Amino acid sequence: MRDVAVVGFAQRQMEEFDGSPTCVELLVPLFAECYEQTGWTRRDIGFWCSGSSDYLAGRSFSFVQAVDAIGVIPPVNESHVEMDAAWALYEAWLKIQTGEVDTALVYGFGKSSAGVLRRTLALQLDPYTMTPLWPDTVSLAGLQARAGIDAGLWDERAMAEVAHRSLTDAEKNEYAIRKGGSSVEELLARPMYADPLRKHDCAPVTDGAAAMVLAAGDKAREVCDRPAWITGFSHYVDPISMGTRDLTRSPSAARAAQAAGVDGVEVAELHAPFSHQELVLRRELGLADDVAVNPSGGALAGNPMFTGGLIRLGEAARKVWEGEATKVLGHATSGPALQQNIVCTMEGRN
Repeated sequence: MRDVAVVGFAQRQMEEFDGSPTCVELLVPLFAECYEQTGWTRRDIGFWCSGSSDYLAGRSFSFVQAVDAIGVIPPVNESHVEMDAAWALYEAWLKIQTGEVDTALVYGFGKSSAGVLRRTLALQLDPYTMTPLWPDTVSLAGLQARAGIDAGLWDERAMAEVAHRSLTDAEKNEYAIRKGGSSVEELLARPMYADPLRKHDCAPVTDGAAAMVLAAGDKAREVCDRPAWITGFSHYVDPISMGTRDLTRSPSAARAAQAAGVDGVEVAELHAPFSHQELVLRRELGLADDVAVNPSGGALAGNPMFTGGLIRLGEAARKVWEGEATKVLGHATSGPALQQNIVCTMEGRN
């Protein structure tokens, strides 16, 4: 296996929908920031891979417009996944492993303001038995949260404690859309949104984009003092049918963690769009009690569609660059109720 590291990362999240820029307008400054971090130009990038969704954009081949942000000359080696950009990162990592390229730039973008997100995401469900009913993501998450409460695995206070810690930590994150907050008691006093979820238990609907740079071996060492070397990368999928799995568990997350290797992790950025999902993931990933979870605030502070997972990996890598941790974990999820999960572990080396 080739040594591959994360050496650049940039993100942008929109607090307001009014005047929200196009995907190209979102991406151009992010690419420029990645170039500045590495000292490279687009000619130094061997492979490009993006993550987005035509359903979210409301038109076919919407990712083609985003390619305009790269530029026309010289021609580029480019690919796309209809997933969170964390899966585009996985493809780029595999591309570098083949030896065909030494560098890659991965990006994702999503404009949730283009439609009604809760309804749009019903299109990712089983098309025969679920999508015709149009169950929205928040309601499905509410069923998952209720299942855990009824099973005695967590309660509303535990969920509020996750939200309170996340929003408090987000005060230090300049990119967070939602930050700061009240006490746990004040959070519990707020009205229900989708029983047993309150609004602070749900990630805010956000427009945004992110970009990340990968490099192999000496290429990484040339541009980064302390690269975040990828030591494990794995993803698994649970059945799409909601009635064939225990919603209080996430076997795919557990298998991905086992394959990636989580021993010694100091910081974990978990892509948990709902507060109770962090509780599920901590257990399934087997994280020790002393692991710092979502010091950036996590998805509850901001969760651009098809970018939220890549941001979690980028925030984890940042901890390595800054010397705040030696081994970190980045996690991304897709599909209803933690159906698909990807785990990436990274390390800093002296």
